[in-house]
This record gives sequence, structure tokens and C-alpha cells, in this order.
Amino acid sequence: MDAMNLISAMPELILVVSVPLILLADLFLPQGRRDVTFVLSSLVILACATASAVFMQDKTVVYAFGGSFVSDAVSNLLKLCTCFAMLLTLVYARRYVSERQMTSGHLGGEFYTLALFSMLGQFVVISAADFLVMFLGIELMSFPLYALVALKRDDGKAVEAATKFFILGALGSGLLLYGISMLYGATGSLGFAEVAKMAAQTGTNRLIMVFGIVFVVAGIAFKLGAVPFHMWVPDVFEGAPTAVTLLVGGAPKLAGFAVCMRILVDGLLPMAVDWQQMLIVVSVLSMALGNVMAIMQSNIKRMLAYSTISQMGYMLLGMLAGVKAGELGTTFVFAYGASMYYTIVYVLATLGAFGVIIMMSQKGIEAEKLSDFRGLNRRNPWYALIMLLCMFSFAGVPPLVGFYGKVAVFQAVINVDLFWLAVVGIFFAVVGAVYYLRVVKIMYFDVPQDTGKIGVPWDMAVCLGINGVLVLVLGVFPGPLMDWCLSAVHHAFLIS
Repeated sequence: MDAMNLISAMPELILVVSVPLILLADLFLPQGRRDVTFVLSSLVILACATASAVFMQDKTVVYAFGGSFVSDAVSNLLKLCTCFAMLLTLVYARRYVSERQMTSGHLGGEFYTLALFSMLGQFVVISAADFLVMFLGIELMSFPLYALVALKRDDGKAVEAATKFFILGALGSGLLLYGISMLYGATGSLGFAEVAKMAAQTGTNRLIMVFGIVFVVAGIAFKLGAVPFHMWVPDVFEGAPTAVTLLVGGAPKLAGFAVCMRILVDGLLPMAVDWQQMLIVVSVLSMALGNVMAIMQSNIKRMLAYSTISQMGYMLLGMLAGVKAGELGTTFVFAYGASMYYTIVYVLATLGAFGVIIMMSQKGIEAEKLSDFRGLNRRNPWYALIMLLCMFSFAGVPPLVGFYGKVAVFQAVINVDLFWLAVVGIFFAVVGAVYYLRVVKIMYFDVPQDTGKIGVPWDMAVCLGINGVLVLVLGVFPGPLMDWCLSAVHHAFLIS
């Protein structure tokens, strides 16, 4: 293993070295000085972002650790976006965590260290080049989240949510691992490149591989929270502390996209005809159930949980449209680039929406009910506008960033002659607009229960402003980000 290979894993190495040191430092800090842990964690994230940004300049594909780790254009862009999402998450959560630490003791410095451990797992997932490293990365990403959901030990909802999250997460991991074992039995390899090579050969036991793909897709759907493996999502979103809900629903979705790309595209592309059919079913069910169930919710966190389920359905539209009739074509780069773009902009809008929810959750009060947002425009017009931009982006209203994301994935499925699937997606997008518009109506037309002004720390105010502006600007000018996504896919897969 040469030095260049080690350098390609620099973001991971930074986390491996820094996180245990931050954890040790946090043990010796007085209770009122947890902001030191926040600052150290933020500096580590900025260091990882700098390394990823430097690597983005080099479009070559570099393997490390015996070919089980890859650094390419896709991984570097996703890691940079993950750093941005995690940094905003920590900024939004800082006051929330500090208040809960002082009043109930259920959140403190461990929030930051566990978040960084989960981030390390996300990085491993993003750069995994074989099934074993992918599985280890998924577990490293998930276990800190299980612990964070359960930190509110005196809350029955949080304990129930954590239990469901852990049990169903273990079930999803079991399905994924069983599918991996079947693929290993059929191909004799765990590396994605070798599995793809064996899958393309006619002598490979195709029946075993198809069964393996069924379990692998089921495991992926569990991790994404897609229907019919979505049962944990609403309970976890509602039961977890709001800062943890943001951590679960934000950056890990970028890693979820990476799971799909690495396993289905890197490893199982010759079997695309088989997994495309499964993704069609999962995508349609996710869009349908997510949007319909969200209309019935009175808890905004639970509503956004069902929204997440539906948004994963739209992301999968791009994933299933990369191959037409089992053959690579001109749609390959656009389809996967569109799916990556959609995931990034979804995470951006999610950060903004939960940032406003956390902003409203002050002095030990959880702003979880839709009624808590009555008349927000009268109390703080700027943050009501940011929430409006995020809701409209989820709904796909032009000219916001979510509109172009939906147009891109719809165009991708039309390019492979799945016009009916685009029609289904548009229909459920219209259905979904109902509950997003309801939030806007409550903020702008209902009488507020509390007319007091909302105080916001300066760092949170700045980040929320940047977040809201990006949702608008990247919708008006979607070209640069979309070009980055298309270029990343092009260079990672060497498509001419």
C-alpha cells in the first residue's frame, strides 16, 4: 500500500484520530463548557471538508486497503456535501443540546462525538469498494444513531423509538448480510468490481444471484426507509429529540444514495434488469404511502418522516433509470447524476426545515405540533420565509431547488421509456403539495398562540439564512450543482 492510497483516505483518518481525542477531552470539561466540544467537532468537520475539496480537483479513481476502499469523483463530492450537512446539523443543534443538558441531562457532549462517529461510518459507506466494507460502514453509521435516539431515557416515546429503530435496523442488516452471502456464494468474491465481472459471465448461477439481489434490495430499502420497509421512520422521527431527528434525516441520506450507487451500479450493474423491477415497486409504493399518510399527521416531525419516505421514492426514480433494456446508453450519466442531485437538494431542504423546528424548540419546549407554528410570520417573518422555501422545495414548486430535482428524475425515467412512471410521480407530487401548503397556511394565516419574538443565536441565524438562500439560488441556477453531479458520475464510471 503506497502513500497515495493512504492520502486518499485522509478524511476518514482525520476522524479516526480526532474523534477519540474529542471524546476524552469532553470527559474533563465542566457541564457548562460543552461549547468547547462543539467547536472542536466543527473544526474536525471543516478539516474533512478541506481534504474532500482538495481531492475533488483530481478526477482519477484511486483504490486503497487492498482494493476495498475507493476515492473517486462521486465519493469526494458526497463527502463534501456530508461535511456541509453535518456542520449545519451541529450548528442548529448547539443551543438545543445545551439547554437539554442543563435542564434534563439527556443530551450533552456525547451528541457531538456520536455524530462524528456516525459521520465516519457515512464516509466508509461512500468509499466502500466491496460488500464487507460496505456492511461495516453501514453498521458504524447506524449504531451511534441508535444510541442518540435512546439518550432521552425518561421519555417513553424515545425509548420505544430507539427499540424499534434498533430491532428493525438489525433486521435490515440481517437481510442485507444474507443477500451478500448469496452473492458471495454465486461469485466467490466480495469486491464490487469482481462481482460485476462474474455477474456478466453466462456461467454464473443466475438464480442464486437473483435471490441475493432480492435480499440486498430489501436491506437497502430498510436503510433508506422506503416502503414496505419504512415502519421505523415515523416513530423514530417523532420520538427522538429534534436535534437527533435532524441527524437521522439529514446527512445519512447521502450515504443511503451511496449504498445504492456502490452496490447496485458498481457491483450489480449486469443484473440491472432484475433490480430495476424491484426498485419500480419500492419507488411507487414509497411515493404513494408517504404522501398520503403525511396528509393525516398533526405532528410536524411525523409529517416530515412520511415526507422523507416519499422523497426516497423520487430518488429511486433516478436510480432505476440508468440502464435501458439491460444496456448502457446515453441516459446512464444523466440518470445517476439526477438521482445524486435530488438527494443533495433534499438534504439541503431537510436541514432548513428542521433548523426552523429546532429554532422554535426553546426553553425545554418541543415545537412538534403543527399548531405550534401558527402565525410564525407575525413572530419572525424571515424564518417563516425560510420554512416556506423548504416546504415549497419539498413540494417541487418552481423556481426552488426541489422543482429542478423532480424535473431531472422525471426526465430520467422518460428517457428510458417509463413515461407512466413519471406520470405517477407527478400525480403524487401534487398530492404531497397538500400537506406542505398546510404548513404555509398555518404560518401565514393562523393567529399565533404566542406573540413573543423568537431569539436565535448568531451562528444559527447565519446558517439558517445561508440554508434558505441556497434553496432559492440553487433552484434559480441549478446548472453548477447539476454539472458537478454529472461530472462526478462521468469520471467515477469512466463513461465516454
